Amino acid sequence: MEAVVADDGVNLKRKGLTESLEDSWPEMKDSVKPTSDSSASEIEEESSVAFPKLVSNKKRKRSKADEVKEGKTKSSRKTRAWKKRDVCNEGNGDGEEKVKQRSSVKRKEEEAQEQELQLVPFVKTRSRNRNHSDIRFHEDETDVVNGSCSQSESDLSDSRLKNDKFKYCRSMTRSLKADLGDLAICHQCSKGERRYLFICTYCEERLYCFPCIKKWYPHLSHDDVIEKCPFCRGICNCCICLQSSGLIETSKRKLTNYQKFYHLRYLIGSMLPFLKKLRKAQDQEIETEAKVQGLETSQVDILETLCSNEERVFCNHCATSIVDLHRRCPKCSYELCLNCCQELRGGCLSERPEIKSQFVNRGSQYMHGEDTEPSSASAPEDDEANNHQSIKWNADENGSITCAPKELGGCGECALELKRILPFTRMSDLEQKAETFLASHSIDPMMSYCRCSSDLEMSSSMMRKAASRNGSRDNYLYSPDSFDVLKLEELLHFQEHWSKGEPVIVRNSLNNAAGLSWEPSVMWRALLSENVDSATTSSSNMSEVKAIDCLANCEVEIKTRDFFQGYSKGRRYGNFWPEMLKLKDWPPWDKFENLLPRHCDEFISALPFQEYSDPRSGILNIAAKLPEGLLKPDLGPKTYIAYGVADELGRGDSVTKLHCDMSDAVNILMHTAEVTITEEQMTAMEALKQKHKQQNEKELQEQNVLEREEIVSDENGVHDETGSALWDIFRREDVPKLEEYLRKHCKEFRHTFCSPVTKVYHPIHDQSCFLTVEHKRKLKAEFGIEPWTFMQKLGEAVFIPAGCPHQVRNLKSCTKVAVDFVSPENIHECLRMTEEFRQLPKNHKAREDKLEIKKMVIYAVEEALKELETLLPDLSLKA
Repeated sequence: MEAVVADDGVNLKRKGLTESLEDSWPEMKDSVKPTSDSSASEIEEESSVAFPKLVSNKKRKRSKADEVKEGKTKSSRKTRAWKKRDVCNEGNGDGEEKVKQRSSVKRKEEEAQEQELQLVPFVKTRSRNRNHSDIRFHEDETDVVNGSCSQSESDLSDSRLKNDKFKYCRSMTRSLKADLGDLAICHQCSKGERRYLFICTYCEERLYCFPCIKKWYPHLSHDDVIEKCPFCRGICNCCICLQSSGLIETSKRKLTNYQKFYHLRYLIGSMLPFLKKLRKAQDQEIETEAKVQGLETSQVDILETLCSNEERVFCNHCATSIVDLHRRCPKCSYELCLNCCQELRGGCLSERPEIKSQFVNRGSQYMHGEDTEPSSASAPEDDEANNHQSIKWNADENGSITCAPKELGGCGECALELKRILPFTRMSDLEQKAETFLASHSIDPMMSYCRCSSDLEMSSSMMRKAASRNGSRDNYLYSPDSFDVLKLEELLHFQEHWSKGEPVIVRNSLNNAAGLSWEPSVMWRALLSENVDSATTSSSNMSEVKAIDCLANCEVEIKTRDFFQGYSKGRRYGNFWPEMLKLKDWPPWDKFENLLPRHCDEFISALPFQEYSDPRSGILNIAAKLPEGLLKPDLGPKTYIAYGVADELGRGDSVTKLHCDMSDAVNILMHTAEVTITEEQMTAMEALKQKHKQQNEKELQEQNVLEREEIVSDENGVHDETGSALWDIFRREDVPKLEEYLRKHCKEFRHTFCSPVTKVYHPIHDQSCFLTVEHKRKLKAEFGIEPWTFMQKLGEAVFIPAGCPHQVRNLKSCTKVAVDFVSPENIHECLRMTEEFRQLPKNHKAREDKLEIKKMVIYAVEEALKELETLLPDLSLKA
């Protein structure tokens, strides 16, 4: 099998066949390299363009993008000129004669086309290979029979006007090329020869050619481009603009100084109780240290641990981040957080043994409902209880703690010393300063703007039914339009629902953005242009991606182009079962804002309630208060690209399984593509579903857990055809019952390699369960709880409060972008989730404290006080 490699170094070999690259998928080469070659199809398309309105032919200004392109354009043109000269000079006189003949033929063709334009006033340019009797007309012109036509005077005048527009467009293009020379090129593709160029009358700078308008901006007409080009509209997706940041304004609402003051005071008032709690825990540890040393509390001297701003300090036992006081071994540098110290003194410290994989790869046939393959049928051994031995580690009677035993990562010899990271009195001083400010600057209490339950008209326009709980007032979710969220009263309305732990759905969020394309081909071209000269990303990394196969829940390598073709056209296994793939946190090699800066700006501009959600400057986003130079958690934005199918498969669905995030989040559906399933495939899928059902029944019977009418059904719920993703979000108060249900029915779920779940360490944080329609019915019947269930449509933003378990199933191919944030209303949930995560086994994937919420609380109060100091001189406030 011979491998065929394209110019960009991408191996095109697949099953012995060479795949040709489609025009919609850009190759890895210099995107701004101009060329004089235009295909015959492009010329024919240009000749059929609906002519634009007349514009003044002013000499355009030169933009920065044009200056960049100009350098590459001139060098390329010089190269081609030398090549042409070499062709003329090589060989004998025959070569020169052939070149002259070709030039002569070209001139005659151009003269013939000019003559046609003059002789036929309402006819478009003929194709070179057509007969004179084969004439193409405008869409609205009448037929020509035997060389004669019958038109009214209005038709003739319209034809003359169109001919005048055509002549003017041609004249304008020639004039631009004569005036600008090499600068008369398309802003998108840097080509200019043999193309119609349309100049923007808004900026009088940029030109766009007909092929680029048709290919990359199908929603814009030529008149639209002349009136205001894609660059001026903020939607230009040329390679240079896609790698530029700051081309659009991301902030949608300017805050007055009083509004800033109001929000900052609200933030400090919300943070102060948690700051006091952190300071109290540190005071208790200082008192313990004073008893150990036999000193007064004021006499305790705590040495500082050397720690740079770009370094995170984690507890060696529970992996929780350490923000200030902690204990450290002077010999082996073992570090222990204050929570672990308290648990150790109380005798309730968990050893957190490592978990072992319970999933076995039984082969692809097993995943599709066949019997287990003999070579891979061995079940995992659950010897955790047999091999686990209790390790003795206790605190002394006076409260001092010896370093952890070697089995737990310490040396077991020296006493742990109390250390600090921040200045000794920093937290106490910060607390006092915040209390003084709140006492001296009071504001009127916030008025209630929520009229959802009393105003029927508002309920119908701004509320969406998502549950049917008996006797509950939270069955409807607040769902405003993106236009309304710019109003201050709607922000207060949002805060009322948000403080109750309710999700919020904002409709038409993309209306607030410029309208940049989120087509996979556009995003892929932006990545290629960014990495074409990058030494950090090789062509092999760009040509392939690691996607997650939803059936096996494992990573698979696939060509990037094949993945995105499957996104729009679908993929299937040999037995016609849909192959569901997804990319999580894509692209993986760097931050989204670094690789796709223009798309990042577009996403931030579409974010509703930016006071909370803006990752850069949200005034109520606690995560945005971390100062520059300090190592920050990666909260996004992050891209999620996944296939989807409307029918609930029951096995291998394109889903995000049930989980619970440590922080708040907002998720916007940016792009969708619907894949059509044939009747033949549907028939095969139904047959495979029956095989899956039989396999489920057999395995549950073997485990003696089969109960009557408890087999997962393949019945589907009623879905809105315009929706693209099905969300289920549970209330915080329902979490205990949800966990109880999952523990009871865990063996009915399948996870990695489609193996049954035999054990759960934490029913939600394991992320191994997805509740089907039937499971949700059983959950309500047995425990009386149900989630908020709703469809996410294109352009809708879903706000998910911290601490609310949720799951998502994609009904279409979806491109979503999400960003995490931390709101003052949900700090208590972030701290509770941090405590839950630190109790997980050592190698659990959700165990690490990536948020560092305690550090955020300290710096949020500190930064808010600094901002207020700059605002107070400009405000006249009552004490």
